[in-house]
Amino acid sequence: MDTAFYESYTRKKVKYKALRARFGSSADINRDFVCVHCKSYVSAESLISGVQNRNHCPYCLHSRHMDLREAGDRLAACKSQMKPLGLTLKQSYKKYATDMQGELMLVHQCTECGRVSVNRIAADDDTDLILAVHEKTVELDEGLKRRLAREGIRMLGREERILVQRKILGLSTVE
Repeated sequence: MDTAFYESYTRKKVKYKALRARFGSSADINRDFVCVHCKSYVSAESLISGVQNRNHCPYCLHSRHMDLREAGDRLAACKSQMKPLGLTLKQSYKKYATDMQGELMLVHQCTECGRVSVNRIAADDDTDLILAVHEKTVELDEGLKRRLAREGIRMLGREERILVQRKILGLSTVE
């Protein structure tokens, strides 16, 4: 058996047991849900979404403020709606990685408390909406852009449009 997989599985199992002990059965981190924004039914099945902790709607890309410290902890008290702000790249800690490498991520902001979180794009997310969210990044308030930069979140601008299209559509060249 692959030891890395086993260790990862064991950590998740221990974390899940701790959450259930603290919050009861409502701490089910992989539960299907109804979107707080568009009211669509969303499956949390990882075989469909390609992610372990489904937290946003694939139809409108809105989320709910669930996590406090790390993905899947579901400890946030707020539970308000989170709107998609734009896109960023996952920070790479590889020695020889360039700035433009890394997984494409959605940036969300809570409409109630203002907290910002970065979330993986899921396999079943609407690609046209992802591209539309990227285009709206240029409309963000300059103060918010500075705040995000201070938090280490580099929003992808119009100049990275081709990079975003390549990552989403999987094309080597884009017209």
